[in-house]
Amino acid sequence: MFQRKILTCAVLSALGAMSYSAVAAEEKKNKSKSKIETIQVTATKRAANIQEVPVAVSALSGDAMDNLGIDNFQDYVEFLPNVVFQGTGPGQNEVYIRGAATTQTGIAVSSVQALQPSVAIYLDEQPVSMQGRNLDIYATDIERVEVLPGPQGTLFGASSQAGTVRLISKKPNHSDFEAGFDLNTGFTKGGDLSNAVEGYFNLPINDDLAFRVAAYSDHQGGWLDNVENIPGQGGYIGSTVHIDRISGGVLKDAKNTPNQAPTNSDLVEDNFNDATYAGARFGLSYLFNDDWKILLQHTAQTLETEGVFGYDPSYDDEESTSRFVPEKNQDTFGLTTWTLEGRLAQLDIVYAGGYLDRQIDATVDYTGYTNGGAFSAFYACSYSGDVQDEQCYDPTGYYLEETDVKRFTQELRFNTSADNVWRVTAGIYYDTQELGTVGQFQLGTEGKFPNGVWGPGGVTVTGEGTNNGGKPFAKETSFVNDITHEINQVAVFGQFEYDLTETVTASLGARWYEIEDIYTGATTSQNNGGVTKQIRALGGSDQDILDFFGAENGQAIIDAVAAGDLQNDLLSSDGVLKVDDVIYKLSVNWKADDNLMFFANYSQGFRPPVTARTGGQLASNQTPGSAFENYRIPVYSLTDELDNYEIGMKGDFLDDTLRINATAYSSEINDLQTSRFDPTNIAFFYFTDNVGTADIKGLDADFTWQLTDNFVLSGAFSLLDTEITELNSTMTNLSAPLGSELPYTSELSGNLRARYFYELSNGWEGYVNGSVTYTGDRLSGMFANAYVSEDTHKLVYGKGTGLKIEQEIAAGQYQGVTYKDSDGNDFAGGRYVAKAYSIANLAFGVSNEEWKAELYIDNLFDKRAQLYIDEQQFTPKVITNRPRTIGVRFSYDL
Repeated sequence: MFQRKILTCAVLSALGAMSYSAVAAEEKKNKSKSKIETIQVTATKRAANIQEVPVAVSALSGDAMDNLGIDNFQDYVEFLPNVVFQGTGPGQNEVYIRGAATTQTGIAVSSVQALQPSVAIYLDEQPVSMQGRNLDIYATDIERVEVLPGPQGTLFGASSQAGTVRLISKKPNHSDFEAGFDLNTGFTKGGDLSNAVEGYFNLPINDDLAFRVAAYSDHQGGWLDNVENIPGQGGYIGSTVHIDRISGGVLKDAKNTPNQAPTNSDLVEDNFNDATYAGARFGLSYLFNDDWKILLQHTAQTLETEGVFGYDPSYDDEESTSRFVPEKNQDTFGLTTWTLEGRLAQLDIVYAGGYLDRQIDATVDYTGYTNGGAFSAFYACSYSGDVQDEQCYDPTGYYLEETDVKRFTQELRFNTSADNVWRVTAGIYYDTQELGTVGQFQLGTEGKFPNGVWGPGGVTVTGEGTNNGGKPFAKETSFVNDITHEINQVAVFGQFEYDLTETVTASLGARWYEIEDIYTGATTSQNNGGVTKQIRALGGSDQDILDFFGAENGQAIIDAVAAGDLQNDLLSSDGVLKVDDVIYKLSVNWKADDNLMFFANYSQGFRPPVTARTGGQLASNQTPGSAFENYRIPVYSLTDELDNYEIGMKGDFLDDTLRINATAYSSEINDLQTSRFDPTNIAFFYFTDNVGTADIKGLDADFTWQLTDNFVLSGAFSLLDTEITELNSTMTNLSAPLGSELPYTSELSGNLRARYFYELSNGWEGYVNGSVTYTGDRLSGMFANAYVSEDTHKLVYGKGTGLKIEQEIAAGQYQGVTYKDSDGNDFAGGRYVAKAYSIANLAFGVSNEEWKAELYIDNLFDKRAQLYIDEQQFTPKVITNRPRTIGVRFSYDL
């Protein structure tokens, strides 16, 4: 009870606080500092004091990250209340800022479906974001993390629709020799030991040349258990329990259990979800003269995970799951960047480029895929069409992925002098990225199919743009994706600032862009270049459509295009989807005095459209009155655009010991893109569609207060109100309805941090760090299918999940017609709710000018948070955080 009262008081303090600061004052070792210091950021592509940049910017300095024990993606998001993530573990995450969230694909097909991110992730000058799999860069030797909420499209381009996150690394230092290391050992409650070592070395070779290297290895022990599946005792009962339940409006018994239940007795293991980061960053800086310099850097990293990072809510604890295939994810990348900076007359010139080469090799347990949908009988049963004749077999299956990503970017920009009353930032940008993926769904086991034959494996998938080279796959392979997705972008951007008076400045920014989306390849169901040929046919003439789809289906597609029900005008006959447009940003700021600034901005952001691999296909479910009647998969999604209006203030008060920043905003997203999948239509593999329009209103605020020379308090909060205001007719009774909230984001989130330091008798410095974060309830996903998933889960496991569901569509109206669940009740529509949680951390340490030793307790009260509810295999799993971890850190800095 005492611990609960402490936590409650901490949470209430966090919510009453006026937020999180971007300063590093509390991180300084010199305790005599009595004023808050600020850091330099490059949010406007000029180095500037964060308090003088007339846009909302949050930042974590490298020292602050060290004090908070931040090493990876999930850690630093925790302390940014307007930033959330959706994902299933390290290297498998998507970022959302200010509530502009939607449903992304399941990780197994995110590289194929290709819905572009709404938030851009940068390492220095290089964009590294990717759909469903943002680059999970280990945070070693980092100068700061900058978060730019709201549209940043004029300066940072596509996928900066809702914001930009930038990791700024430390660069070679030409002045001093530097070296240091950090050792970390942590003991997780009920889990394995974790160990990490980091080190850096900086060498000024001569006056003009400097070299820096940082290396790390971090093994994070697991804490989730893979427990034995015991049918009928809370474990997996069987497969095909939800076969065709709502397909074509035909209700079937579908309660048969398989002849062979899956077994995982040979995979039972405690603490099976571990992760290991290992890598290095090399930097070489050369000064040509006083005006010109060049920086070359290379970052190499391997991230390896085993197991999964979500528990099964059908078990009584929050540490157990049952998996039937050894799962792994190996994510390796090499990133080479170069930055040339110089000055010509009155112009500062920057040329920045980068090349990213990334490989992903994953094995995913796909046994749950046979729990639902019109295809489940095909993969798990000898299904003849009569449910009474159905015989089912061990449904164990898995997915193998090999993905290769290459991205090459270049940017040339010019800045006029910052001392002028008018200032210009202008540039050109080029970006080409190619994603090639081979995904094998191995769902066939000998004897599973009628007459004891194998599934449709052993196929040879060929076609233009494929990556497998036409080689045959293993005969167990049931389905193959062999896809290449290429995105080319060119842009011209500029921002003009003018000082109207000594205290008032106005600016105008614009960006013209042209983006090509090229989707080629083949799948098992569309062999011999079927994907490529289908896309080209849809962009060609009427005759091309008739030739590919046949007379009847082709004519229906032509009629749908003529009626405006299907768009293909952006697609060329060579299969290239091309869009171009201009977006704008307007702002004005007023310096009320040296320590107080007010600003107002209007800005635009966008995400480019994405080509669908199965565009034009008609839903197989044509039940009259249903949501799928006459529905065809779009040829491509439409560009979704975000218009944002915001006002804000930045101020230092009480003789620069108190800092308060706050921003209020109102945004509208038009043609909001989402990932879509429906298992009752077998042709409906994941594709992108447009939901409609959504409004977002919110308030972000942060504060830092240096109460004494020895005590610093800082905090942040985010208030959000999101609403779907218009809904495309094709989404009615499928997605969340009008008036409902967008997914994944809570109405209220915040954090509070405190740092107290004191002098010891031996001249060393002691300190205490404490932090608490709060995240409110969040809805899971865009589509209202929770009751269908819950019914499936009950049939598979013999009981429900126990997760909270918010009903949003009346019983009998889900999908527009009446369908029954396993108890004979009409299905309603709703979404799962990830419950609110608070996490507290505490650390005690001592340090001098070189050494530091620290004892830390992360997740002080051992809270198991519902970070994300994963429904991608019909029976939900809950992605959770690490239990209480007690550890020690030792570091040395020369």
